Amino acid sequence: MAEHKDGAGSGTAWSGRFSEPVSELVKRYTASVSFDRRMGLQDIRGSLAHAAMLARQGIISAADLASIEHGLTRIRGEIERGEFAWNLDDEDVHLNIEKRLTALVGDAGKRLHTGRSRNDQVATDIRLWLRDTIDTIDGLLLNHMGALLDLAEKHAATAMPGFTHLQVAQPVTFGHHLLAYVEMARRDRERLADARRRVNRLPLGAAALAGTTYPIDREFVAQQLGFEGVCENSLDAVSDRDFAIEFVAAASLIMVHLSRLSEELILWMNPRFGFIDIADRFCTGSSIMPQKKNPDVPELARGKSGRVFGHLMGLLTLMKGQPLAYNKDNQEDKEPLFDTADTLVDTLRIFADMISAVTVKPEAMAAALKQGYATATDLADYLVKKGMPFRDAHEAVARAVRAAEARGCDLPDLDLAELRTFAPEIAEDVYAVLTVEGSLAARDHVGGTAPNQVRAAIAKVKKSMTGKG
Repeated sequence: MAEHKDGAGSGTAWSGRFSEPVSELVKRYTASVSFDRRMGLQDIRGSLAHAAMLARQGIISAADLASIEHGLTRIRGEIERGEFAWNLDDEDVHLNIEKRLTALVGDAGKRLHTGRSRNDQVATDIRLWLRDTIDTIDGLLLNHMGALLDLAEKHAATAMPGFTHLQVAQPVTFGHHLLAYVEMARRDRERLADARRRVNRLPLGAAALAGTTYPIDREFVAQQLGFEGVCENSLDAVSDRDFAIEFVAAASLIMVHLSRLSEELILWMNPRFGFIDIADRFCTGSSIMPQKKNPDVPELARGKSGRVFGHLMGLLTLMKGQPLAYNKDNQEDKEPLFDTADTLVDTLRIFADMISAVTVKPEAMAAALKQGYATATDLADYLVKKGMPFRDAHEAVARAVRAAEARGCDLPDLDLAELRTFAPEIAEDVYAVLTVEGSLAARDHVGGTAPNQVRAAIAKVKKSMTGKG
């Protein structure tokens, strides 16, 4: 059937309804092809499955299916090679591909859209694209965890101050500290896997909003595309963007964790700490101060977290006032979704490389442990084990810390006689408790910072990452 032209003269899929063409300004304002074309390969995958179903159900002929498959395969190659000519006049990724298909195979290309709408088509494309993206990000999280675990294993027994309120609290190992970020990444993977289950539902078949009169087989299409099931309500299928919001929320938490790690890398690299050095390729200098080495990558990652958080708020605001079913507002879901994914992918890629290139300075960590009475809690625990109530032990140790502070020394530097003035229960064995090594070794339980527990935790996570745990 020849394409119908009327006063609109635009040649768009819906131009027959209108008596004048869309203005150039409106065309630019409403077009999405500049950003949704990145879903081109997913659009072709969905169309191939849809066409196979139409032929299987006798809705289109086998000859039409063969023509459609031939045309879409050719278009896929053009997209992959960067040869496809995207056209703003064709609004979006779907119409661009459909117009090219029709040019290649004629009427068979026009029959492809039978039984579907751009509303359920775009919802399918987004889910396919996001499912692929989640799988990519999961792999990058594994790489990030691997870099953290390798560094943690090298420093399972390297002592450093643990902080609360950014004040020296108790000794931990650097490996134990890094394992905290591994735990965050493990939760991030769990959240993404859980979100993926809700992404992995097929909306195709909902058509514009009410379903279709054609005898379609949605379960067949779902199986062809690897979906775990179908969206059960046609209205919800075309208008739901919960899955996108959920992904960006999970991405926001990943960025929170990367931002927290960035903050620590920045602090640790500062000469006042001097705990680590970051390889030169992740840093820049100053245009005026020749001595500077600035940790630009972690600083920028810390800043980019706000970008992702903004996208989450934007998507929530986008959806909060929409009535059922599809509205043009939903076109605005893609740019924040795409940018969130791009930001996260780039950040995770660079972090795995950067963490692998961190140089640790154990001597600076050891020196810092001598500045904050890090084993004071160990002394209190020692007194409790000697029979003193904890509150009394706490008070006795606090007085001992004040005395050491006045003398400008650490607790182990006080002689036994002076220590006994604060608590007569103290004996010669107290000095084993007051050492950093003794403090670390005493926390010998699951989740503790004893070096053997750190190594066991690393082995456990590595085993789970290979699917053997």
